[in-house]
Amino acid sequence: LYNMVRIIAGTVVGVIEGRFEPRQIEEMLLLRERKRAGMTAPPHGLYLYKVSY
Repeated sequence: LYNMVRIIAGTVVGVIEGRFEPRQIEEMLLLRERKRAGMTAPPHGLYLYKVSY
């Protein structure tokens, strides 16, 4: 779980920038291979905005 949120954030940014297709995220999660995911986002400026159930 180390850096998990930062890795997910970096991967989502990769989708926004066009480096990945949204459908590839599910594949990345299922294969559990870190090298397939996007870059680890830097820790500066990341904060929890909202939690809803």
